[in-house]
Amino acid sequence: MGSILALNGRDLTIEDIVAVSRHGQKVAISPDSQEKILASEGIVADIVASHAPVYGVSTGYGEFSTVRISEEENKTLQRNLILSHACGVGEPFKEDEVRAIMLLRLNTLCSGYSGVSHEVPAILVDMLNENIIPYIPKKGSLGASGDLANLAHMALTMLGEGEVMDQGKRRPSAEVLKEKGLTPVTLKGKDGLAIINGTPVMTGLGVLALYDAERLLRAANQAAALSFEALMGITAALDPRVHAVRPHPGQMATAAYLRKMLEGSSSVNQREGDVQDAYTLRCVPQVHGAVTDALAQIRQVLEIEINAVTDNPLVFPDNHDVISGGNFHGEPLALQLDFLAIAVAELADISERRIERLVNPQLNYGLPAFLVEKGGVNSGFMIPQYTAASLVSENKILAHPASVDSIPSSANKEDHVSMGANAARKVGEIIKNVRDVLAIEWLVAAQACDLRGVKQFGQGTGQVYKEVRELVSFYDEDRVMYPAMHALAHLLEEGSVLDRVEAQLAD
Repeated sequence: MGSILALNGRDLTIEDIVAVSRHGQKVAISPDSQEKILASEGIVADIVASHAPVYGVSTGYGEFSTVRISEEENKTLQRNLILSHACGVGEPFKEDEVRAIMLLRLNTLCSGYSGVSHEVPAILVDMLNENIIPYIPKKGSLGASGDLANLAHMALTMLGEGEVMDQGKRRPSAEVLKEKGLTPVTLKGKDGLAIINGTPVMTGLGVLALYDAERLLRAANQAAALSFEALMGITAALDPRVHAVRPHPGQMATAAYLRKMLEGSSSVNQREGDVQDAYTLRCVPQVHGAVTDALAQIRQVLEIEINAVTDNPLVFPDNHDVISGGNFHGEPLALQLDFLAIAVAELADISERRIERLVNPQLNYGLPAFLVEKGGVNSGFMIPQYTAASLVSENKILAHPASVDSIPSSANKEDHVSMGANAARKVGEIIKNVRDVLAIEWLVAAQACDLRGVKQFGQGTGQVYKEVRELVSFYDEDRVMYPAMHALAHLLEEGSVLDRVEAQLAD
C-alpha cells in the first residue's frame, strides 16, 4: 500500500488493522501524538527523579507494589519486568496476529497517556514497517493486568533479546535488528509496564476474528441461497411483510439479501403441494439475522477498545496527575469474544443441517442418495457431511465461554481475571471450522443443483454456482474430495468471491 497510516490513538479502525496486519500498510506517529508522548514522558522522568510513590515506576509490581524502588534501580526494574514476564508457552501467533498486536500497542502509546519514552513507540513503528515479527507464544495471558506474558515476548525483541519469526523459523532478535539497522531500546521510567500492560493480544485476535466472521456471514448467506435452489425452497418465508412485524435489523437484512440472491430462479417454489420448508431454509433470516446483529454489537465494542488506553497507571499531562486504575481488565472484550464464538458457530450449525438435507434421500426431494449416481459402488458426498458434523461438534466444545472462569494471581492482588485472551484464541479456531463447513455446503449445493437440473439460477446464486464450477467439476463418480474442499475454503478465506457474487445483485 502506498499510503502511510498516521497513528494518533483516536482514529484507528478495524479496516486499518486488517490493512496493516495482513497487507503490509506502513505506519507513522502523527505529529500531535509525538508532542503528547514527549509531554507524558517528561512527567514520568520527574516522578523518577523526585522519588514520588507511583505504581510500577517507583514501586514493584503486583503484590510488590509496597516495595519502593530507587531512581538508580528504575531502569533495572523496567528491564527485569520484561525478562521475568516472558513466560508464554505454546505455538507462536501467526504473522498477521503479531502485527495486529504490535499495532494496537503502538496506537495506545500514541494517545500520550502511557508515560512512555519516545524511543519505545519509535522502534515499534520501525519493526512494523520492516516486518520484524517477534516470536510470541499464544498461551499465558489471564486477560487482566493485560496480556502480560505474551506482550513481554514482543518487548524482548525491542530490547534485542528473545527471538523473531523469519520465514517460519526462530532467529535471535539482536541479529535481525542489526540486519535492519535498528538499535534496541533501553527501558526507563514506566516503559516496561507501558509495553506489556493492556489488552492488545485479545483485541488484535478479536478484530481479525470479527473481520473474518463478517465475511463468513456473507458466505453463509450465499451458501443458504444455493441450497434454496437445490432444495426448491419456498420463498414465502422471505416475504418482507413477515420480517417487518418482527423488525430485528439483521433478520430483515438477511431476508432481503436472500430475495436478491434468488431473484429470477426457476427452481424455487416448485414443490407441488408443499407450503413450507424445514427450519434450515425457512428460518435462515432469523438465524443468520441474529448472527448479523450480534456481529454489529461486537464490532461496536471492538471499535471502542482499539482506541482505548488500557495500561496502568495513566499519565494525564494537563494537570500532571498519575492515576492507578484497571483499564487493563479484559472483561468488556472477554464477554464479546465469547458471544462472537457462539454467534459464528451457529452459522456452521445450521449449514451442516442443510448439508445433511441435501445428501439425505429422505429429505432432499428426489435427489440421488449422497448426490451421486450409481450409489453403492460410489459413496458420493456421504463423508463430507461427516466432516461437517465433526467440526460442528468441536465448535460446541470451543464455544464454552472463557469469561465465566477466573483464577486469582499475584498473591490475590489480582483476584479476578477475564480470561479474554483464551476467548480470543478459541474463536479463531471456530472461525476456521466454520469456513470449512461453509466450503462443504458450497460444494454439496452445487452438486445438488446439477443433479436437480436447475435451468435458471437466481441473479446471485448463478455466480455462486459458477465460482464453484470454475474450481471443481461435477462428480459423476467418486474421486479424492479434500482438494476441492480445501480450495473452496481458501476461496472463502481470500474473500473476493463474495464481492463477485454481490456484484451480480440488482439494487
